[in-house]
Amino acid sequence: MDANTIQVLIAVASYMIVIVAIGFLCARRANENSENYFIGGRSLGPWVTAMSAEASDMSGWLLMGVPGLAYWCGFADAAWTAIGLLAGTYLNWLIVAKPLRRYSTLAGNSITIPEFFSNRFKEQKNKPLLTISSLMILIFFAVYAGSCFVAGGKLFAQIFQMPYVPMMLVGAFFVILYTFLGGFLAESMSDFVQGIVMVIALVAVLGAAVLAAGGPNAVFDNIKNIPGFVSFFGLANPTTDANGVQQFLNGVPRFGSASPYGLLTILSTLSWGLGYFGMPQVLLRFFAIRRSHELTRSRRIATIWCAISLAAALFIGLSSRALFPASAELATRATAENVFIVASRTLFHPLIAGIMMAGILAAIMSSSDSYLLIASSAVSKDIFQGIIKKNATDKQVMLVSRITLLAVAIVGILIALNENSVIFTVVSFAWAGFGASFGPLVLFSLFWKRCTHAGAVAGVITGGAMVFIWNLFIKPMGGVFNIYELLPAFLLSCVAIVVTSLLTAPPSREIQKEFEAAKTFVC
Repeated sequence: MDANTIQVLIAVASYMIVIVAIGFLCARRANENSENYFIGGRSLGPWVTAMSAEASDMSGWLLMGVPGLAYWCGFADAAWTAIGLLAGTYLNWLIVAKPLRRYSTLAGNSITIPEFFSNRFKEQKNKPLLTISSLMILIFFAVYAGSCFVAGGKLFAQIFQMPYVPMMLVGAFFVILYTFLGGFLAESMSDFVQGIVMVIALVAVLGAAVLAAGGPNAVFDNIKNIPGFVSFFGLANPTTDANGVQQFLNGVPRFGSASPYGLLTILSTLSWGLGYFGMPQVLLRFFAIRRSHELTRSRRIATIWCAISLAAALFIGLSSRALFPASAELATRATAENVFIVASRTLFHPLIAGIMMAGILAAIMSSSDSYLLIASSAVSKDIFQGIIKKNATDKQVMLVSRITLLAVAIVGILIALNENSVIFTVVSFAWAGFGASFGPLVLFSLFWKRCTHAGAVAGVITGGAMVFIWNLFIKPMGGVFNIYELLPAFLLSCVAIVVTSLLTAPPSREIQKEFEAAKTFVC
């Protein structure tokens, strides 16, 4: 290990020690009861709420997936995705946050998304909605955790020039350790720190990359002749060999003709924003803030953070194509996601580069801890205490939670064993799963009094199932069917909720009375 690598190691290790210390500091309070462990006792302030929500949302794909996408195929795909995400972020905080905070408290003091659904529709016996929602969380968060472990493995393998698999296991072990200790409170406090680290790293690397490439005009001059690379309505196509490696001619990367980026594709890409309405790691922050009126400030903080971070990630990818036009390290779709790492290592002193790369670690940790904790709560709080053993003590619930956390982490590790996984692709599938299965139901639960229990069950099943069906069987048909699975699955889930609700008996008077009370409930 050379001197430069040792300095990077010192910076990254120092950051890891700080985050573990936060876990230890929060461990005592987190373990007082399950409400503290899972939502921090509803005690978060507006800054922590906003920053932890966005940091847990914008995982390793923000610093690796988005720059890699922009580096590989240009402006359009990454830009329309970012626009959709920014719009979804703002609308989610504006429309959903306050009503969900009020209703989750009024409906049995719900502390998980499945529990809120179950309490909202007054499930009594077998609780199918609670069970199905919990299973959806387990499935899609295992995939999400896998994407984070992939990002961690790529990061450590690049830094230390060591094999991917052992480096991925080191990163996974670290995340498991501090989530295991401190629960939601440790996660939220550390995510606040990590959100700050992420945005500083993104802005710093972008600034350094643009300056190194000769300034904004030089960057544009270098990439404007790539077919479709800087267009809103075109997609660049790198020329690759049979192994997916980009071809070069006299040191210049080769590209084919640009692909059109039409209206249907734009709508499909913008639909990323729909995912926010069903994203548990964000929705739980609405549960956890101490006062609902403070969500207004949180919305402003979250939207500004999101806009800066997404724009910086996008333009890092574009400027890096001018700075590293023919890098062998970035010559495949999967390795292009290392562009932030390559830029940090090339442009900064090793110690500073280590701090920049800690931004990736921050993104990975801030998301994977949320995924593991929410998945474990789905089993321990919702299935174990909600169905199997209703008189379970807090200690028993937290024991089952930690066992589940380890089990989900193991599944995530198995998914992450393939180092050629494209982070953006893995994340997009899990994002669609939550957006389509939970998003419509969250909206109808909050804003349509006529929504019934049967409609809720139909919506969750339809949305989740259609994500798989569209991705595996319909999308490969191409043409008009080659759209992001979230859009059709979300729409079909809405149809299922409305049609089934109208075909079944109206909700009970008790449910309707609580629905009206939630509109003015003060908390």
